[in-house]
This record gives sequence, C-alpha cells and structure tokens, in this order.
Amino acid sequence: LNTKIIDTPQKDKRHFLKIATLTAEENLKQHLISRFTKRSQLIQLQKTLNLSSLPKTMECFDISHTMGEATTASCVVFEKGLPKISKYRQFNITDITPGDDYAAMNQAVFRRYSRLLKDDKPLPDVVFIDGGLGQLNQAIMVMDSIGIESIQLVGVAKGEGRKAGLETLIMVKEGKTQKINLPPHDQALMLVNHIRDESHRFAIKNHRKKRAKKRQTSPLENIEGIGKLRRMALLNYFGGLQEVQKASCDELQKVSGINLALATKITNSFKK
Repeated sequence: LNTKIIDTPQKDKRHFLKIATLTAEENLKQHLISRFTKRSQLIQLQKTLNLSSLPKTMECFDISHTMGEATTASCVVFEKGLPKISKYRQFNITDITPGDDYAAMNQAVFRRYSRLLKDDKPLPDVVFIDGGLGQLNQAIMVMDSIGIESIQLVGVAKGEGRKAGLETLIMVKEGKTQKINLPPHDQALMLVNHIRDESHRFAIKNHRKKRAKKRQTSPLENIEGIGKLRRMALLNYFGGLQEVQKASCDELQKVSGINLALATKITNSFKK
C-alpha cells in the first residue's frame, strides 16, 4: 500500500490531528461506557429473573393491529444486550378472529420456535411477551406443545396509566405466577423496556405497511377468475369501483369477458 504516515505533522496540521485524537478518545470512552452499562443491565436481569447465567440471546414478541385489521406480530432479537436487526422477524397473522391478541400471540410464537427447531437453530435464553398473563400463557402453551423447556418466558405487563417504568414482569414457575415490580430506574427494567420498545416499534412499522398495502388493493383482486385485464375492463366500463359495486349481474355481463358465473361471483363478493 502506498500509504504515507506522518507522525510529526506540520504546525497547520497539528490542530486537525488534535481534533481527530480527541474524537477517537471520546468515541472509545462512549463505547466502553456502553459496554459496561449493557453488562451491568444483563447482570441485574440475571439476578432479577434468577437465571443460572447471563442471558446471551433474548427475544421479544408484540402484536399490532387496528381494530383487528392487518394483524402482524414482531419478533426482535437482542444479543449481549444489543439489537441484532438482521435477525428480526415479522409474521402476518391469518385465520384468527379479528382482534384476538391471544390467538395472534399463539400463532406467532408457534411459527417462530417450531421453525427454529425444524432448522436446528439455537434457541434464545429469554423470551419476553408484550402483554399480561393471558398472552404469556399462550406462549407457555406453545412451548409445552413443541417440547421446549429451556427458554425462560417473561410477560411484560403495562403499568398504571401505561406509563413507562411502571411495568410488571410476570413469570410462571412450577405452576405458580410470580409478579415482579421494579423501580423505574432499575438496570434490568431499563433493558427490558428497551427490548420491549424495539419490538413495539418494529410491530407498528410492519402493521402500518401491511394496512396501507391492503387498503390500496382493489377488492376485485380477491375474486377468482378476475385477473388484471378483466379488472381493468370493469373499472373502465363503469368508471370506478363504486359503480362496479352497484352494478347488477345483467349490467356486469355487458363488460367484455364477464359471463353470468363471474358476474354472480362479483355481486356476491360485495355482499359479504
């Protein structure tokens, strides 16, 4: 490499060297502080949850929807107290009663860990479930059904007034429910809140994306036999979706490519 190293810079360059040195020292200092803080949080969390060792990998689930619409679940992954974004996963929840958070959590947890088992991937040490005892019990049921006993499951219930720092940690051990309330500035709680907030952020982001996509999708796309050409023919003939919805079977059959069977499907789909 044709790299020239100057260890005795000229006077006009010394100022820049000093700034660069101070910046590097500050960055190193902040990095060391961050590592120390994360380790302190992990040590405190180990004590709080009575774990046999420091938790290396932790995951957290959250459910997001709007009045039951476009339900999604997020799973964020933290390693050594830091987010591992490349390992985040999202789940589009299907075939449940709209707004059923318990069923949504059950489905997300099952899909996540049955897949890890199938692919022989390592399991996390701790899994946080955003929600109360009901959501936590769904995760417990799933783990029991697929034979996973090594993961410590922890519910994170919102505090009074949904204020940050007032959360209750919930665990079930030997059939007994344990509730842990920590001071707002407790190191363990700060780490849990960081993980939970990241899960919440990721869930909302994906929910909004799914909801926007769904609302931009024409209802005609869900009708079997109505492809792009027939859909465009209907919209062009009637001038818009609302007019298509109002049309009778006889009126729909005036459009090229629409027979009685398709016209009946269209009218029936809008009656649902």
